[in-house]
Amino acid sequence: MPTDFSVPISLISPADEPAILSLNNEHAAELSWLEPENLARLLGQGFYVRRIGAAEAFIIALDQDADYGSPNFRWFRDRYPRFVYVDRVVVAKSARGRGHARRLYEALFAEARAAGHTIVTCEVNAEPPNPASDAFHASLGFVEVGDAVIHGGEKTVRYFIRDLGAE
Repeated sequence: MPTDFSVPISLISPADEPAILSLNNEHAAELSWLEPENLARLLGQGFYVRRIGAAEAFIIALDQDADYGSPNFRWFRDRYPRFVYVDRVVVAKSARGRGHARRLYEALFAEARAAGHTIVTCEVNAEPPNPASDAFHASLGFVEVGDAVIHGGEKTVRYFIRDLGAE
């Protein structure tokens, strides 16, 4: 299916938070569960927080200066002095196949470049596996740079970087 540009990318506002929280928590196995106050905190310190439609898709990305306790974020902060970290991106089941995630990432890449960043980082679950995410991130040019077992052994993740200079 071709990319759907008919629905604009918009900043996530406080009024959007209930719908974003619901979509996030529908995908808690891949993303991690959020309480309303945790979502508000993430959005408040986000480098790039955008949605498509009311809640067809969203992305939350932080830069290296965020005050965030995620072990995945800390893994990147321990290794890279400057970066943008994609904490979560999700597309509603009803909106899949329309290019929303690709649009959100491409807009993020442009915003990160404009701010002087040279890398965008993310992690993908290895256990439990997420092959669709693996394929998607590979298609965007992300390369694996490490891995970790987190949350007391409940998850194994792989860490990825997208070099913004490699076009």
